[in-house]
Amino acid sequence: MGGATRRWAPVRFQPLTMESPVRDLDLFQLALGLESPWRVERSEFDAEAKRLDIYIDFRPGGTFTCPECGQRGCKAHDTSEKTWRHLNFFQHEAYLHVRTPRVRCERCGVKLVEVPWARHGSGFTLLFEAFLLALCKAMPVAAVARLVNEHDTRIWRVLHHYVEKARFEADFSEVRRLGVDETSSKRGHNYVSLFVDLEKARVLFATPGRDAATFTAFCQDLVEHGGDPDQIRELCMDLSPAYLKGAREVFPQVDVTLDRFHISKLLNEAMDQVRRQEQKEHPELKHTRYLWLRNPQDLRRLDAERLAELLPEEVGLRTAEAYRIKLAFPEFWRGPFGAARSYLHRWCRMARESGLEPMIRVAKTLYQHQEGLLNWFWSQISNGLLEGISSLVQAAKAKARGYRSLRNLITMIYLLTGKLEFDVPSI
Repeated sequence: MGGATRRWAPVRFQPLTMESPVRDLDLFQLALGLESPWRVERSEFDAEAKRLDIYIDFRPGGTFTCPECGQRGCKAHDTSEKTWRHLNFFQHEAYLHVRTPRVRCERCGVKLVEVPWARHGSGFTLLFEAFLLALCKAMPVAAVARLVNEHDTRIWRVLHHYVEKARFEADFSEVRRLGVDETSSKRGHNYVSLFVDLEKARVLFATPGRDAATFTAFCQDLVEHGGDPDQIRELCMDLSPAYLKGAREVFPQVDVTLDRFHISKLLNEAMDQVRRQEQKEHPELKHTRYLWLRNPQDLRRLDAERLAELLPEEVGLRTAEAYRIKLAFPEFWRGPFGAARSYLHRWCRMARESGLEPMIRVAKTLYQHQEGLLNWFWSQISNGLLEGISSLVQAAKAKARGYRSLRNLITMIYLLTGKLEFDVPSI
């Protein structure tokens, strides 16, 4: 193309500094989403202290809504200074300082107005609280406290508030399939029982203990959230006598399915008892625990070769006999329902005839609860989901190095696994 080349004139932008207060205040006004009568009056920036303070006031003659009855047009009676921690301004802590009015309502008297950027009684803005919730899902509360330079007690207050509020509003009216399991709260015999919605993969209820009373507590909580105990159709859990008793009392209409993973755990524990007893006479069994516990197809080549040396009947190890009995049980789950009962009876007879006391005890238990095992062929449910949830809780507990109270642990369980809907702004 002919003609002279067109030159674009450079555009000069005015830098945003504290020397341009009008533009700064307009920016903060927009960023905070303030609407009349609220306005940003001034700001103070301290680079050395890494702090930004924003001062908010309301326009003269401005009116507000009564926080009690919702009446509009209420005028300010007096004011008090309030401060909220806000999201950081880059790496600098930001605080909102507000001349907060109390209004005089004809019906309710003098009341402190509700500000749109924070909930009543909190020292954090809504956006900062949403930020805390997101962080606490990914890292320990103590680490979050160090990151944001706040005491962890203040952060726990935020978590308790939002979790309890979200649980209060949760709807359990569609719950039909339940899984029940326990997770340890700390070392020793300290447990929290978890009641899980198997269809939506969420923890519905967490409560201290693992006795029959936990079922009564869950039933009450279920009703409070719009659920109906009579609508529960399927229930999966382990062989805990306390849990079985609670299920019979609270959900008598439900056929309980015994969890496959717990059955496998029982078999492994019984087999390992045989190994521990026998290794006193056979030192070659020492340090072989995981050879017997892992599935044969999961063993490395060297481990498989070592196991093959111990398995032959001519070696005469009782542990090998227990191992063969254990490996025979999964055939029960693969068989058709019509053959399952007879297979279970044959397996129990084989375990009893082995003369291995730990395996005999497991056989007696499974024979006694065979209906719960057979129910699996109809329900096809297990607590594998609960095992995953428990692992998630234990991992969070380990990273946090424990929790100071059961309330904190249960709050974290709901936060991580409750699939709760939190009423916070997006960040």
